Parts: sequence; C-alpha cells; structure tokens
Amino acid sequence: MRTVRNVHERPVAAPAEVVGALLDRVSSPDDPLSPSPVWPPIRFDRPLGVGADGGHGFVRYSVGAYDPGRSIRFDFSPPSNGFHTLETEPTGAGSCRVRHVLEQEQDLKSWLLWTLVIRPMHDTMVEEILDNIERAATPGTLTKPHRWSRRARLMHRLVRDRPKAAPVPPEAELAHQAFAAPDFADACVLPLDPGMPRDPHAWRDVLPFEIQATAPNELLLGEDAGHLDFRASVLIADDKVTLTSVVKIHNWRGRLYFAVIRHLHPPVARRMLRRAHRRLAFAAPPAALRAETAAQ
Repeated sequence: MRTVRNVHERPVAAPAEVVGALLDRVSSPDDPLSPSPVWPPIRFDRPLGVGADGGHGFVRYSVGAYDPGRSIRFDFSPPSNGFHTLETEPTGAGSCRVRHVLEQEQDLKSWLLWTLVIRPMHDTMVEEILDNIERAATPGTLTKPHRWSRRARLMHRLVRDRPKAAPVPPEAELAHQAFAAPDFADACVLPLDPGMPRDPHAWRDVLPFEIQATAPNELLLGEDAGHLDFRASVLIADDKVTLTSVVKIHNWRGRLYFAVIRHLHPPVARRMLRRAHRRLAFAAPPAALRAETAAQ
C-alpha cells in the first residue's frame, strides 16, 4: 500500500468569508462551483451536512465533517478509503487561499488506475472548481482558465456517459405523428446535467437533415426519398434528451437498403447523440457565470 496525497491551492483576491459562503452552496440547486455540465454535478441525498451521501458520477462519498464557511471533508465510500477536503483560510484582510486535498491508501492496481486514468481527470476537475471559485468571488478577474491536457481530454471522452436504448417516449408527439404506420422506430437517451441547453433547437446539428416540424420541447428533422422516408425527433423532457428515429419504407429498394442500414443505425445514432451532448456541454457557460446571470 502507498499513500497518495494530491493538493491543489489557489490564492483568491476575496475575503475568506465570501469564498466560505460559496463552499456552503456545494451540491445545492444553484451551486456556483460544480464544474457541470462538462463533469457530473456534485449531488447528495440531503442538504450539505455531516452524513449527506452522494458524489459525482461514479465517484461516491459522504460528508464526514463540515465547518460552515470554512471547510468540508468528503469521505470516500467503501470499498474505497481516504477523503478529500475543500477549505479556505484567510491570508489578509481581503484575500484568502482555497485548498483541495485528496488523500488515500492505494494498492498497486489502484495506484496504476489513479496514475494513468483518474488523476488527469481529477486534476482538471479540481482546477475547474477553483476557476469557478475565482469567477464567483472576483467577477471578471479570471484571465487564465485551466487548460486541459491531451490525456485529460482522452480519458474524459472514454468515461463520459453513453446513450442508452429506450422506448419511444409518448411525449415525442412529432415522432408519433410523422407516419401513420412506420416500418421502424427506435430511441436512445442521455441525461442532461445542469447547464445543458433545454431548447431542442440547440441540438439542431445532431443530424444533418432539414427541419420538418417544431414543438416547444421537440424538434423533428428528416428527409424524403423515393425508397424510404426518415424522421429524427430530438425531445427534451424530464432532464433528458431523447433521439427517436422513425422510418417509412416505400418499395423493394427501400426494404433492401434498410435491411443493411437497420443494423448500423442504432450505434451510429447513439454516437451522434453522444458527440452533440459532449460538444454542447463544453460550450455551456461555467456554473459561476450561470449563477451570476440567474441572480441578476
């Protein structure tokens, strides 16, 4: 076993009590620090306090200690061990230092996983939390946001959520109305994290087809051809985006063509939805800017 200790610090030109008030909002609906939607939001089963259980994405932990306005300690859930803390300390009348510390005992397998896969993502996520602290505490002064390493981008792409197959949702009215009796229909879905666009028109580039119809929470794209007609619905509902495909076949050429395409279509559709989801996540404003806009 070996002890891993990972430390990130950031001087902030704001009083410790200002930054401490931001720490107290971690995991709240208006959390200005969580680097969502690029990373999964920090969520607990109750308001921030000792015993609150949750985490972000596949990383699970509970609140082991909490000193409001000063520090939070998160204890990793078994079978993991160790903790990570987020704390602030004054360094002057109008300045402070924010520190994030992770400490954990790791065997060889865990250490290799940490070194090769987890650490690049961890370091990037923590630095983006510190970026958000600086944005929220000192508006307009963050001139050098953290830059992602190539390894962090690669690891993030590999672990990001993948669309799952789903029934065609009843709320997708445009999809249901597209054809009286479609010959094929399927759907895939991804959750929407805080900060992701809820306007279906923002997802216009999921597929390169013309807009056929619109509704407040749904966009219908498609194309007509001599052998078959195709429609794709983008539905935003219940904090999820669902891509539904429906097909109407006209003749033997359409049946022959779709006999091949139907086996390729589901993975291609899922990949296109995942790519659009990731692109829009990176394009979304940081949590600190969203919180500032909501307060105005």
